[in-house]
Amino acid sequence: MGLLSTFLGILGFGIGIPIGLFIGFYFFVYSEPKHVEDPVIRPLCELDTISLQDLLPEIPLWMKNPDYDRVDWLNKFILHMWPYLDKAICGMIRSIAQPIFAEYVGKFQIESIDFENLNLGTLPPIIQGLKTYETNENELFMEPAIKWAGNPNIIVVLRMSSLRITVQLVDLQIFAAPRIILKPLVPTFPCFTNIVVSLMEKPHIDFGMKVLGGDIMSIPGLYRFVQETIKKQVASLYLWPQSLEITILDASTVVIKKPVGILHVKVVRAIKLLKMDLLGSSDPYVKLSLSGERLPAKKTTVKKKNLNPVWNENFKLIVKDPQSQVLNIIIYDWDKVGGHDKLGMQQVPLKLLMAHETKEFTLDLVKNTDISDSQTNKHRGQVVVELTYDPFKEDSDGFSGPLDGYGRKESGIDGGSSHESSSGAGLLLVTVQGAEDVEGERHNNPYALVLFRGEKKKSKIMRRTRDPLWNEEFQFMLEEPPVSQKIHIEVLSKRTGIGLRSKESLGHVDINLGDVVHNGRINQKYHLIDSKNGMIHVELRWKTI
Repeated sequence: MGLLSTFLGILGFGIGIPIGLFIGFYFFVYSEPKHVEDPVIRPLCELDTISLQDLLPEIPLWMKNPDYDRVDWLNKFILHMWPYLDKAICGMIRSIAQPIFAEYVGKFQIESIDFENLNLGTLPPIIQGLKTYETNENELFMEPAIKWAGNPNIIVVLRMSSLRITVQLVDLQIFAAPRIILKPLVPTFPCFTNIVVSLMEKPHIDFGMKVLGGDIMSIPGLYRFVQETIKKQVASLYLWPQSLEITILDASTVVIKKPVGILHVKVVRAIKLLKMDLLGSSDPYVKLSLSGERLPAKKTTVKKKNLNPVWNENFKLIVKDPQSQVLNIIIYDWDKVGGHDKLGMQQVPLKLLMAHETKEFTLDLVKNTDISDSQTNKHRGQVVVELTYDPFKEDSDGFSGPLDGYGRKESGIDGGSSHESSSGAGLLLVTVQGAEDVEGERHNNPYALVLFRGEKKKSKIMRRTRDPLWNEEFQFMLEEPPVSQKIHIEVLSKRTGIGLRSKESLGHVDINLGDVVHNGRINQKYHLIDSKNGMIHVELRWKTI
């Protein structure tokens, strides 16, 4: 009898536990939810210490951290835009998911996979705070804290033979702290070309998943496994320094083109030019320019009373696009009075040139480039030129660079673009981005004056502001690196009306160019001398051939 009772006890225990777990799981999944009463609302001053500690995780970051700004206006904007964002995002999800679903159709007896319902619900994400950083680069740098406890309705239907399996995503919650960079900023809407997103910490993702109506995430151990797996996969793809880059605009069409090389032009001579003077002669000179440039044209000397002049003069022109730019060569007859008569012209596409190879051209002069003009066939003489295109050495002039933990550049010097060569001709590019806190005693209409080797260049005047933004580039062609030289940049204010003392200095700075030559690039802000709090943002580049 004792043996029989022991056997029956073991049998009952073995059968009772699985049956109990099954019944408990059934009631847990399919039980009706109880009515939820409205919470009791009490002011914070009436709560005890324990209750306040329970509320701390729900307090927005802008209350706990002074580095974060409150952005209620942005949350209102997202709330009103959410119905349209919902449709746009769901459309993107469908377009991305359809090719993935198509790969599995026909395998494992799967007949079709499709969305039965796809919407993100009525509750938009909430930005609990926004932190922005200031960098010297042409970019917008921000870190929002995003919380989304949404009510999406996403149902995927999978058909296998005669089975219809539904998978539903419910009760989605996401907490993320991304770093968003909009770069580079351009003068074309939406004013940036790329969005770069990185996660600064592993995101918290919580959701329920129903298969055939049952919440499989309630199975012990599965919830934690799925959540940790998703965190690891997302972190491996987008956790900083990994990033996701989304292209918004084609950078080649909106970004201002930078110089890529130097065109060396030697005007050798001209042959049998037209006679424009009464005495049967001409006083010719040559003007050189590149298409797409607003810089003043280069001019040769005037050769008096000569129809076969010999110049042998050398010039350097800055090239920005060797595949599309052309060299314009125009010969004029110089006159003391009135305009100068055009003797002839010709064009040379730069794509005909090979890098670092000198090529001589003997060109027949024409009246203009209009081939339908009958006078273009009239003989106007020839011009002989020698052309050499020297591209700049490759450097790392990217829009991004090494960032420290606070998102700022580690240094104003771009150490990644070190140039081995410290001798030879090159181009000095000076970009005056803007100034801060420049204040005059009589007026505030600031402009920048760049002085280098006796050559002066001015920016446009910004009226009635203490924080002007110029973003203007000035170029200086040099035969040798300015290792031991300085460039003088001064901020001045000019009275717009008529009156005495129309100009006023708001501060200046002298920048040593030795670091620019050795590092290739400097991008930083300088305190203005003779200014109380004024600063100026300057970017310097040295490009060698």
